[in-house]
Amino acid sequence: MKSYILSIDQGTTSSRAIIFDDNLNIVSLAQQDIANFFPNPGWVEMDANEIWESVQNVCPEALRKSGLKPEDIKAIGITNQRETTIVWDKVTQQPVYNALVWQSRQTADLCEMMNRSGFSRLIQDKTGLTIDPYFSASKIRWILDNIDLGQRRADDGELLFGTVDSWLIYKLTNGKIHITDVTNASRTMLMNLDTVQWDDELLNLWNIPDKMLPQIRPSSEIYGYTDLLGCNTPIAAVCGDQQSALFGQMCFNEGECKNTYGTGCFLLFNTGKKRIASKNGLITTVAWKIGDEVTYALEGSVFVAGAAIQWLRDGIKLIKTAAESEDHARSVPDSAGVYVVPAFTGLGAPYWDKQAKGAIFGLTRGTTQNHLIRATLESLAYQTYDVIEALQQDTNIDLKGLQVDGGASQNNYLMQFQSDILQTKIIRPVNFETTALGACMLAGLAIKLFKNKEELRDKYKTDKLFTLMMSKMHQNRLVNGWKKAVKATMDF
Repeated sequence: MKSYILSIDQGTTSSRAIIFDDNLNIVSLAQQDIANFFPNPGWVEMDANEIWESVQNVCPEALRKSGLKPEDIKAIGITNQRETTIVWDKVTQQPVYNALVWQSRQTADLCEMMNRSGFSRLIQDKTGLTIDPYFSASKIRWILDNIDLGQRRADDGELLFGTVDSWLIYKLTNGKIHITDVTNASRTMLMNLDTVQWDDELLNLWNIPDKMLPQIRPSSEIYGYTDLLGCNTPIAAVCGDQQSALFGQMCFNEGECKNTYGTGCFLLFNTGKKRIASKNGLITTVAWKIGDEVTYALEGSVFVAGAAIQWLRDGIKLIKTAAESEDHARSVPDSAGVYVVPAFTGLGAPYWDKQAKGAIFGLTRGTTQNHLIRATLESLAYQTYDVIEALQQDTNIDLKGLQVDGGASQNNYLMQFQSDILQTKIIRPVNFETTALGACMLAGLAIKLFKNKEELRDKYKTDKLFTLMMSKMHQNRLVNGWKKAVKATMDF
């Protein structure tokens, strides 16, 4: 008899439920899009109730599509967009404000004030993070400052905070369980990386009462049960989306690396039991915790990746579907000297420029929409190059290959260009739903469906290997042009 696990993959633009069998094959998938709101330039918000309702819809739909019974699902694993911040009323279980999405820059002034106060070194030493609106602490502070009696209600224990995982588990268990896992907690700017617990000094800095916060748990264990599917199903894994993808890519060992091309672009490098402090703009984070063992990672976060392709489609309407961008890119021999720097919400790693805006360089009368589309695709590869370059400076590694996943990893032109720009091989798995897969695998370990990581690694299958086809001289010329474009963007 086969066993099945349902993964909830809650992202920035959609919620998905994917059912895997015990050989890690996808049995069924259901998806529902979710709206983002942009009340002011640089602000990005979501309706937390819509997030919850979408999960309520996609999970039963995936079960129906699979033809399975509720009791066939042995566990649920959750993976989620990280840093996105929700504050809700403990009694009514209703959000007090929209969810502030990880991309949102509306707390830039709060972060700048904290930087000016001289706390950047303290915060980085404790959390591995640089002070930025990206992370949750300033978002909690902003919500408390912008709702009626926010601080008093928080101090009185009337309000609860959670990243999306906490919110979903709270709703899935009818308010019984308020927890998060170490990976999501490590993105709040409130957790001490060494103790793997909330840090009182950081809470005081941001004036956030600890009674608002969820309990921090490992990434793989049974936290509780939900009746969402019609029977009591254990919730057995929680992992932030990028860490979950690292696990789903079987990057279990120190030195293994993956890049996810989603709304943003996220590169994680497994550093094992050692937390490495980056000197080159990367983030130190928790990769996962299983039992008592914590695994750490270095991460480079690019804010705009797939979102740049969405901009081509929805913003300036140069394409009708994301997939057709590949044909447009291949229709011209090169980008004709055009560079797109998609700093729509500032620049992330390794630059961390909150004020940068998107820019296009190298336009001539001969520039066509195909050159612009190609240059936009190439910007994803260039941004990944910047992160890898910083990683190599921090670790002195010689990159032997890069595991890739996420929607844009299906673009063969982009993956070949990425191989050429990095001058290394790119490995794309058959199952590129590695974010949901990681949550499935962690849940399977929790319920003893899988014995160990070695058993999981044996199930990995490669779809396509991309090897470099570009000369080092040509690569250098292209990269130099990109760096000039980025510098001009930051200097503007």
